[in-house]
Amino acid sequence: MSLKSKPEWKNLQDLSIKFKETHLKTLFQNDPSRFGQFSLRHEDFFLDYSKNLVDKEVFAELLKLAESCDLKSAISDMFNAKRINHTEGRAVLHTALRHPNEGTLLFEGDNVYEQVHEVLDSMSKFSKKIRNGDLQGQSGKNITDVVNIGIGGSDLGPKMVYEGLLHYLNGPKVHFVSNVDGTHITETLKHLDPNTTLFLVASKTFTTQETMTNAASARQWLVQALNEDAVAYHFAAMSTNVEAVTQFGISKDRIFPFWDFVGGRYSLWSAIGLPLMLAFGPDRFHELLSGAHSMDNHFKLTEFSQNLPVIMALIGIWNNNFLDADSHALLPYDQYLHRFAAHFQQVDMESNGKSVDNQGNFIDYQTGPIIWGEPGTNGQHAFYQLIHQGTKFIPSDFIGFKSSLNDISDHHPKLMANFFAQTEALAFGLSTDKVVSQLKEQNLSSEEIDRLKHHKTFAGNKVSNTLLIDRLTPHSLGALIALYEHKVYVQGVIWNINPFDQWGVELGKKLAKTILEEMNTKDFSKHDSSTQGLLNEFIN
Repeated sequence: MSLKSKPEWKNLQDLSIKFKETHLKTLFQNDPSRFGQFSLRHEDFFLDYSKNLVDKEVFAELLKLAESCDLKSAISDMFNAKRINHTEGRAVLHTALRHPNEGTLLFEGDNVYEQVHEVLDSMSKFSKKIRNGDLQGQSGKNITDVVNIGIGGSDLGPKMVYEGLLHYLNGPKVHFVSNVDGTHITETLKHLDPNTTLFLVASKTFTTQETMTNAASARQWLVQALNEDAVAYHFAAMSTNVEAVTQFGISKDRIFPFWDFVGGRYSLWSAIGLPLMLAFGPDRFHELLSGAHSMDNHFKLTEFSQNLPVIMALIGIWNNNFLDADSHALLPYDQYLHRFAAHFQQVDMESNGKSVDNQGNFIDYQTGPIIWGEPGTNGQHAFYQLIHQGTKFIPSDFIGFKSSLNDISDHHPKLMANFFAQTEALAFGLSTDKVVSQLKEQNLSSEEIDRLKHHKTFAGNKVSNTLLIDRLTPHSLGALIALYEHKVYVQGVIWNINPFDQWGVELGKKLAKTILEEMNTKDFSKHDSSTQGLLNEFIN
């Protein structure tokens, strides 16, 4: 049965007609127990989803929709190494990357847990030697800076976590280079000492154009400053292409592999996390894994009505497919998480930015929303105006922490006062009657009040989730990332799409390769007139 023909889908469509005309004020006025009904705690996470346009009937129907899509089996299939990435014939086992080295998960005859921990152990040994000075640069100086060269999942995930855990930094400083624009590598290297710099090249195939271009420039910079032999001292790789890596000059004992069952945007838990282990140490990295594993167990074992990823996914589907939201804002109120939205732009939009279902048919309903956001309170002085008073319906996730890692003066109370105020203001707004009353208190004339009253009115009814976490630690950050990963998977299951391929990335890459070759011949005749004109303008 197609998704739109399911009775649960049709029932939700019928319910949405009423809720498009319902205000959050009314829902709260009619139900004093609403907060208790639509909130829950898991360990140190507290989720309030009461400021959404749902009631018991809508929520029950959303749960029925999940069951009708056989979500329970889909979750089981992922954790049990089924090839759920069917367009590429791959299993999806990022959850195995954070599983303790106990028990058995067989895939292609091997125990995945043992494979994973073999790599984790080699990463741990290497990082400890770098951190304590047993492994040094060619000149005998300790490594003080690490440059991670990767792109996409080999950059966004580890960079987000690195920034997120900067409070705990006790090892080399890590720099991330991703853009093939020469400015990125140039500006990064400008301030580094080749004698104390370690490069990590993150590319599964060791062929990614942007990564290998930057790696070649880094190699050239190092060799010019030192010599050819320095490459063996100052480079390591996260890759499976041993031949290409060794040809580059990197020794086999500095190659850290990962597997086809690890998608790029889910790979920070694998060898791609090596820069994190170097920066924070193996123990902190394992705390990150432990937090994610805890959320994995919650997702796998908890009934849907109490399941954080499932609830957030279903609320997102309700807003996206039935209340016509085109985008979703991620708004962490912690400066350490300033790259959180950027990482989940990729995780969500690369996963669920699809228009073909699992049977190969084009679909006639909305899938993944546009994901965007910035940390509070900066966003309040940038784009909140549009959320509050614009014409777009934009659901938001507010993520905050009860205690600050930098508890100076009264910064944190002020930050969190804004955090709570924004969700309240978005939900309930400010009526025209109250605006008029306030303006009268300012002794404004009737004409002036009429001129200003609508400009100062806030309609409210802007929906949000509030996620309140005790403290930002490696464990809680791991759990937070896993929560959003699983939310994305649930939505992909319900939309009947494959969240784990990314064919949309390929076409532009292939065309770029062709155009690069044509720049040498200056023959652009195979392209449309616009592309031909632009290329001729560029080379002349």
